[in-house]
Amino acid sequence: MSMINRKGIRRRIHDRIRRKVIGTAERPRLAIHYSNQHIYAQVIDDSVGKTLVSASTLDKSIEKAASNKESAQKVGALIAERAKGSNISAVVFDRGGHLYHGKVKALADAAREGGLQF
Repeated sequence: MSMINRKGIRRRIHDRIRRKVIGTAERPRLAIHYSNQHIYAQVIDDSVGKTLVSASTLDKSIEKAASNKESAQKVGALIAERAKGSNISAVVFDRGGHLYHGKVKALADAAREGGLQF
């Protein structure tokens, strides 16, 4: 099966990253995903396969921003706030096969500013 298209290449990169990045109870995984309209972030404990906290642009507490980067910053700050509320201070970052640039970097920086360590 050929994976020449962009989605297939990103999927292959994400699979390679996931072999190395594993969330535990002490350091859960901060996984991000985005579509054309929305940005999603989840803190996941892979040892039990459970999402501990999540945030996205679909949340009512996040107003629509002018740019994707601004939306990503709001989601990053919200996920950090919710993680702190669940006594989570350190995570491993899973960029989902996307480049660490633009909205991915903005979300990560906002989560760091919110107090998450990774």
